[in-house]
Amino acid sequence: MPQLVFAVAAFVGTHFLLSHPLRAPIVGRVGERGFMGIYSLVAFATLGWVYLAWQGVPEQAPLWPVGDGLWAVATLIMLLASVLLVGSLIGNPALPDPDAAAKPVPAARGVYAVTRHPMMWAFGLWALAHILVYPTPAQVVLAVGIAILALVGAALQDSKKRVLQPERWREWEARTSYLPFAAIAAGRARFGGFRPHDLAGGVVVWLAATWAHIPLAGWAAGIWRWVGA
Repeated sequence: MPQLVFAVAAFVGTHFLLSHPLRAPIVGRVGERGFMGIYSLVAFATLGWVYLAWQGVPEQAPLWPVGDGLWAVATLIMLLASVLLVGSLIGNPALPDPDAAAKPVPAARGVYAVTRHPMMWAFGLWALAHILVYPTPAQVVLAVGIAILALVGAALQDSKKRVLQPERWREWEARTSYLPFAAIAAGRARFGGFRPHDLAGGVVVWLAATWAHIPLAGWAAGIWRWVGA
């Protein structure tokens, strides 16, 4: 178990260090392609360490009982996470775009009305759902690491974008929110405007990902716990 804690900390910590304070000096020495090679090597090495440490953890008792109520909550959380993830893949101002400066700042609709970081919150919600229904100490360590990587990473991304695209990003921040539904609650955005692929694609991913637990993990997750497969 201590090895898993160290491995997750190494995976998350090296990502933050290489993505932010160490990126510029390394790029200055070895160039962008060299940096990407170093980044990929470190990422795969630490991820491999996480996998090996996870495999070495003995079977653990859950920290609390898990019944149908928690499974229902986690299932709905994963549906929201799936919609956010699929919706974030198209038209996401946070993703790299060399032509971003020439484009108008988009309206906050669909998943972007919910949060300006739908992809990151999808991973954060994934972590929460798995802690709820698989509450072993090892799972909590892994899920918390993923949540920190996603949600702290989103905040750091805001800081970086303010430097790279000061006017554009501040306007985008004024229309949206970091926290889910905060812009809607404040009246800066309106709920709705989801594109067909946001909802349909999200449902497909949700159904497929939860069904995949049956052959991969040996137990049913999501709605498959109740409807069968």
